[in-house]
Amino acid sequence: PDDKPAIEINAEIMARYIKDHRSSEEELAHVPPVFYANANKNPLAQMNKVKITVADVMKIEGINRYLVEGLPLKTYECSQISDGYAAILLCNEAGLKKLDAPPDKVVELAGFAQRTDPLNTDLRSDILKPAGADEAVEAAYRMAGISARNVSCAEVHDCFGVMGAMSAEIIGQAEYGRGAKFFVEGRASLGGECPINTSGGLIAKGHPIGATGVAMVGW
Repeated sequence: PDDKPAIEINAEIMARYIKDHRSSEEELAHVPPVFYANANKNPLAQMNKVKITVADVMKIEGINRYLVEGLPLKTYECSQISDGYAAILLCNEAGLKKLDAPPDKVVELAGFAQRTDPLNTDLRSDILKPAGADEAVEAAYRMAGISARNVSCAEVHDCFGVMGAMSAEIIGQAEYGRGAKFFVEGRASLGGECPINTSGGLIAKGHPIGATGVAMVGW
């Protein structure tokens, strides 16, 4: 098994992303401020009152520091370890009738899928293009009968800033290697082409581990 801590793994992924896609730390520094700005509008977000800019992410000062020697990952690019809870009530049509739930008060789960990649990143064919995630997204879109063109808002698992950028690519909103630019160009922000993590995401809303996935669906 891969016994490297998540921070080290993602710092290596970030370095690869910058090198292979000819990106930069500054481009990837555009990801956290988008999520912090969204958290400022979510009263339930852990970082609701905290504001950061791209310059703050780039400035090595105070709590913001490089977390792995020689690698580009910084404190502001990491999710918050949080306490939290989340719940959803899942019903079929018969259950909704039993609850007398009005149609305009419920949300339809149109498609879902799950795949698993090896925990050991050395066993993956390309750490910048996770096969399991790509297959899961394709299967969920297929079940829902839609494509990325139909998605106008998304919640993604931004455990680290680089994962926010990669997720924009995985869900088909940005071309491969252009996820960071999707944020730089404002396309992931509120009012943009496809706002991402309007809750504030794991980086600014909080990452209560076991509750995280349910919270994303619930939001």
